Amino acid sequence: MHRRQMLGLMALAGLAVATPAAWVGATPANLTQESPSGATLAADKATLLVDIRSPEEWQETGVVEGALLVTYTDADSFLQAVRPHLAPGQKLALICRSGRRSGIASSEVAPLVDMQVVDVAGGMQRLLAEGYAPVAPTAAQGCPSC
Repeated sequence: MHRRQMLGLMALAGLAVATPAAWVGATPANLTQESPSGATLAADKATLLVDIRSPEEWQETGVVEGALLVTYTDADSFLQAVRPHLAPGQKLALICRSGRRSGIASSEVAPLVDMQVVDVAGGMQRLLAEGYAPVAPTAAQGCPSC
């Protein structure tokens, strides 16, 4: 009995050190993490860039020119808000402040769509550190309080 308990504990310990990817499953084939410049994001008409931060964050730092502004709460409501803005064949890129929220959101959205989903690595912090000059958010972009 003692030996069985020890083997069981060893098996559980092996599960505890498994990689996080193993806990949540494999990365969807249509999901990538990329580090384009702010200028590239603003000019890329083949990609719909969605800034998933809050209105307060948009107003604090500014936004990438041309970005759609949709605060992310869950994949279903996000896609309902974004789908009308997507052109056929367009990629969907998500950006947040640091890359953490866009990483989570993109991994939730990618399995639900048939397009390429891009998580913008480093978020607005990276773009600002690289010298990108953001624009003020507007109501036309989706900012309800701008």
